[in-house]
Amino acid sequence: MIDWVPVLLLGLALGAGAFVQSGIGFGMSIVAAPFIVVVAPDLIPGALLVTSFTLPIVQLSLAPVDIAWRSLSWALLGRTMLTPLGVAVVALLSVRAISVIVAVLILVTVAASLTTIELRQTPATTWAAGALAGVSGTATSIGGPFLALVMQHEKPERLRSTLAAFFLVGSAISAAMLAVAGEYSRQQFLSGLVWLPFILIGYAAAAPLRSRLDKERLRRALLVFCVAASISVIGRALFL
Repeated sequence: MIDWVPVLLLGLALGAGAFVQSGIGFGMSIVAAPFIVVVAPDLIPGALLVTSFTLPIVQLSLAPVDIAWRSLSWALLGRTMLTPLGVAVVALLSVRAISVIVAVLILVTVAASLTTIELRQTPATTWAAGALAGVSGTATSIGGPFLALVMQHEKPERLRSTLAAFFLVGSAISAAMLAVAGEYSRQQFLSGLVWLPFILIGYAAAAPLRSRLDKERLRRALLVFCVAASISVIGRALFL
């Protein structure tokens, strides 16, 4: 039986994540996942995949659409090819191990965001970003940072649109493969549906502020938050 109280409380984290993602193109799972792995780890990754599929529909329906189709195609090819490995991770690893993976992925994302490494947007790099997302996005629902780093020099509108399309198709692929493998529970699906109003509220709240947000300050605050959250997740997984 589902305990709906923690599920509803986790909706606040999803709303905050949707607010961030509607501004910078990704981040909903990074914001929400640390709370979910602590409060209700059994909901990872299936419940997050529901929201990862839904928010892009809202973004592509209501915001200007400017998709880098070539990069998207290579990234989706990579994601499709490596998604079965992500399914295997879910099937073979414990909730504790997946929790640590979530935290490490967040720390890697933060470290990558602070480097000065220049990644050129080529078929090879976009395929590799998609492939990494096929594993991490399926196992933990965190797959956006890799493609975002490759496309970091694109116009904000094109970056957001391309990431939204990537999440939309990629999440559907991951959810379908998890379901076929018997790793997608009814509890995860229903919990994800409960979170939908929260992500819609988060998206709506960001809309009037998007053009006025100081993106650099928001980015710094998110990075600090991600570090603190990932450390807490690793501590709980290893020592409790």
